[in-house]
Formats: sequence, structure tokens, C-alpha cells
Amino acid sequence: MSAYQLDDWADFAVASAGAAAALTGLLFVAVSINLKRILEFPWLPGRAAGTLGMLLTVLLVAVVLLAPGQPRQATGIEIAAISAILAFQAILIARHAYEHMRDRLSWVLWAMLLLLLPALALMIGGISFAIEAGGGLFWVLGGVLAGFAGGSVNAWVLLVEIER
Repeated sequence: MSAYQLDDWADFAVASAGAAAALTGLLFVAVSINLKRILEFPWLPGRAAGTLGMLLTVLLVAVVLLAPGQPRQATGIEIAAISAILAFQAILIARHAYEHMRDRLSWVLWAMLLLLLPALALMIGGISFAIEAGGGLFWVLGGVLAGFAGGSVNAWVLLVEIER
């Protein structure tokens, strides 16, 4: 499997799109069940929105990988641009959370990293794929895995931990 051959990554993209859709559904269930409780904490709606953004980013990246006939450079630029939006969102959410939780900086940083790490890995992957150097779609693989892990953690917090 080549880090720069889109055809080799089609099954990965299909599986990623399906998993991202399933995790997005789980997130909506978590938010629906605990909406009143989530709204009691000014930083949690942002965490939910960031998680939704992260899962949608993974979904969009998977769709971009599946788009037929695109040049490698265009695909890489699209992946980098989509993930840059997530990185920006992660920073905005962290800034908002910090305004409400200055005394819990480690919590704010952890919540931001759950969003920022997948975004950065995807961005590096998109750029690397576009220039055909530095690891290419293997970075995207890491970003997708980090996104699934972060999305699962955040869904768990919004569904279970919020009740503790």
C-alpha cells in the first residue's frame, strides 16, 4: 500500500466514513439524553460542538478520499483545508473553556488536545499527500484514529461522566 495512491485507500475511506457517521449518531444520543445537564456547564456545549466538528471532519476527509478522478494535489489541499477549520475551532473552544475554567487548565488543555491532535495529523497528511513527501496518507490514518479516539472519549464524557 502506498501513502500516495488513492486507490489503495478506498476501503479505509469507506470504513472511516461509516464509523464517523456511527460515532456522530452516538454523540447526538449523548447530547439529547443529557442536554439540560450539558447546558449547566458553560464549557460543555463547546466540547460537544468540537466533537461534532471533529467527527464531521473525519467524514468529510473520507468523502474527499473517495471522490473519483481528483488530482492528488487537490485531494491533499482539500484535506488540509478541512482539517485547518477543525484546528481553528479547537482553539476557539479552548479559549472559551479557559474563560470559564481558569482554575482547571489541565482539563482545558486535555479537551483541546482531543480536538487539535487529529486536526494537526490530518493537516500534515493533506500537505504531505499533496507534495508527495513525508508520509502522505499514513498521517491521515493517524488523524482519523485520533479523531475516533477523541470522539469516543468526548461522547463518553457527555453521556456518562457528566452524571458523576
